Amino acid sequence: MRAIVVKEFGGPEVLQPVEIEAPEPGPGQVSIDVAYVGINFAEIKARTTGYRVPSLPFRPGLEVSGTVRAIGSDVPAEYGLSVGQPVAALTLFGGYAEVAVTDASRVFALPSGVSLRSGAALPTVLPTAHALLHEVGRLRAGESVLVQSAAGGVGGMVGQLAKTAGAGRVYGVVSSAAKVEHALRTGYDEVFVRPGFTEELTRATGGRGVDLALDAVGGETHWRSLAALAPFGRLVSFGSAGGDAPWQADLAGLMPGRSVAGFSLFALAQSAPAALRELVARAFELAASGAVDPLITAELPLDEASEAHRLMESRATTGKLLLRTAAADIA
Repeated sequence: MRAIVVKEFGGPEVLQPVEIEAPEPGPGQVSIDVAYVGINFAEIKARTTGYRVPSLPFRPGLEVSGTVRAIGSDVPAEYGLSVGQPVAALTLFGGYAEVAVTDASRVFALPSGVSLRSGAALPTVLPTAHALLHEVGRLRAGESVLVQSAAGGVGGMVGQLAKTAGAGRVYGVVSSAAKVEHALRTGYDEVFVRPGFTEELTRATGGRGVDLALDAVGGETHWRSLAALAPFGRLVSFGSAGGDAPWQADLAGLMPGRSVAGFSLFALAQSAPAALRELVARAFELAASGAVDPLITAELPLDEASEAHRLMESRATTGKLLLRTAAADIA
């Protein structure tokens, strides 16, 4: 099979297409004939810094869509999986390939009407957006929301879901003026450009601040988001794309009744697979209803994974990027 392998950490050029044997599922696992692969910023961190990489060489790729190829022993019947079934999955590495293997608990039947192409854009961003607003963010009707990286994959989903979730005003922050229009089209009421969003947000909220802030950037942006909270506001951190040192609790900044929480879909997948499946089921109901657009903005062949990483690293992209395999052409 065709796959992308990283033998050393570095730039996009270390993503090398190779021919290797297709993997077989072990106990509790499922193999998937991959049609599409979702690209995530965490894969860039893995390629450059070894983020969450157990050892070299490794095959990147955190989410795929395709059809079930084979089912290992000891897969619970309640998962409802069968050979040939269209699915989306979290692979936690190994997704940049024509065949991927992952734990059965991370494989989800695609809702009726959701294509394989759309399905590849959903496993990470849609459940994450749902959790940020509901399970972790605990959004209440009428509350205001501030979202960093509003033009990205998760940001685009939050923009679409926030009003449905009961939000009042929804504010987005993007890294360049070129991304403002894209974010506005996904549902934001106002969109500001980093780093000078603080003054504009103060004006927009009349100095009150926001009830819920969602931050995937970290560093200075984290502290600005915390300072932008209204009394009793909540900040949810779900990444550190800015590359700065992880934040640490500052009790003085929390004393007005503010709180800080964190969320990682992959940490949930590893520590609480049952909770993951419940979250994905709730999120995928939205996809089945047609309430969300996967916001796919670029699609490249599997062998051009390096170019996909270059595009994402340029910070000029919006929405979701995909890789496609030969299986996509016959799906």
